[in-house]
Amino acid sequence: MTWTVVIFIVGLILKFIMSPPSAVVAWVLSKFALHPILDPKEVAITFNGKHLEEDGKIRFTKYFNESIFLRKYYIFPGNEKLFLYPETDVTPFIINIKKGRKEVKLFVYSYDDHVDVVKQYKKKVESYSLRSDGIQNFRKSSNALSINVI
Repeated sequence: MTWTVVIFIVGLILKFIMSPPSAVVAWVLSKFALHPILDPKEVAITFNGKHLEEDGKIRFTKYFNESIFLRKYYIFPGNEKLFLYPETDVTPFIINIKKGRKEVKLFVYSYDDHVDVVKQYKKKVESYSLRSDGIQNFRKSSNALSINVI
């Protein structure tokens, strides 16, 4: 009788390991995702030293979440400053994300044909490129910036 229970429990554990529930898989994959999904309640977005209002923040995070990942840029040790402070005339959107004790800072540089994102957390720096018409138009529209900037 006890062997039957042990075999049944081992079988359940093996079944769970071989095909975990979707929620567990999504949670594990989100821990290793390069492009995070942003929640407007957990972020603070600044542009040119001024914070965006709630409406602008919600629209910007929606555009960021719907953007298409293009490619990752590989950063060699010692070249982090070149990505964090590039020699460009584009003013970045700075997104501060705080989840629990983790703090992540995203620098979003919007160009005419793509969007570059530099992700900084602790001492690590990662960079990748996105395609998002919403973010590119968000920066260009003077109406959006004049209404949504505090």
